[in-house]
Amino acid sequence: MREEEKINNGVMKSSDDDDDEVVMIPCLDFSFYNNNNGLENWKKMMSKKVREACERHGLFYLVCDDQIIPKGLRENMIMGMKELFDLPEETKMKHQTTKAYGSYTSESPLSQSFGVYDSHLLQVSQEFTNLMWPNGNSSFCETMNSMSAKLLELNYMILKMIQEGYDLPKHYIWETEDMLMKGAVYFRLMRYKVPSKENNKEAGENGLVAHTDKNTLTILAQNDVEGLEMQTKSGKWIQLEIPHNAYVVIVAETLKAWSNGRLHAVNHRVKMKGDKERYSLGLFTMPKEEAKIEVPPELVDGNTHPLRYKPFTHGDFIKYFVSTLDENALDAFAGL
Repeated sequence: MREEEKINNGVMKSSDDDDDEVVMIPCLDFSFYNNNNGLENWKKMMSKKVREACERHGLFYLVCDDQIIPKGLRENMIMGMKELFDLPEETKMKHQTTKAYGSYTSESPLSQSFGVYDSHLLQVSQEFTNLMWPNGNSSFCETMNSMSAKLLELNYMILKMIQEGYDLPKHYIWETEDMLMKGAVYFRLMRYKVPSKENNKEAGENGLVAHTDKNTLTILAQNDVEGLEMQTKSGKWIQLEIPHNAYVVIVAETLKAWSNGRLHAVNHRVKMKGDKERYSLGLFTMPKEEAKIEVPPELVDGNTHPLRYKPFTHGDFIKYFVSTLDENALDAFAGL
């Protein structure tokens, strides 16, 4: 298969059988990244594809080879999550912190989750593992640490591609690394249970309420049980049928603000139906609290893209959102 054919591969989705809206979610193949032949041309073409997907849909599917994220590592992470969530409730409740979303929670009858900050650091992975398994579980520790680190590398790669996709000056790209890439790294592990029989209908049951992410960029992976849905720009909800072993890359609101609203922070949720549990993991990057989010002047055009957001610090934005829980917090807080 030619590289252009793989890059242009898309997956067609519709919200339901009676709806005539069809959405093509791009599936971008990053396996070519480590091939030195034609790398610069590939990166230029792929950066454009990444930017276009993030503008149009706010997300895209991504597949890669073992040199970026080994298939076996992902499979071991899912297996380790099953072992983790099967621990006694009193054990899981030991993971508590004052950091937002950084504890174990049982948010609804259907969902449970762990949030771990900086699990790409070996010491953090060791501390979390020893808390859950006092007698040790080196396999889980190594898998969690390696998976976090690999996803973080991929996250940074995508952020750089987005910047390069806008043809920003090289000096500006390096300057914005402090803004977009150097901050908190949040790893989230999630289990969604099988819904009750009375709620296990075609519409499904809420596993995670509709929301936009408030960080910079999110990368998700799951087992083969679907449930993730996105809202199109026209307001329709569609279920994402994620290709086997693919990742989902999602634009969050800090990146939307930085891009002057060109990038779309997509509204998404989880709806559960069927008779299988869903396991999902995600890596979320976010700026430092003191980082100043400011639109590059190159992304402001008085005619088609007038300035939409005033400069703000990420910490102030998050404090505002937490105090209001307003899903329109970005426009209310920083919109012009």
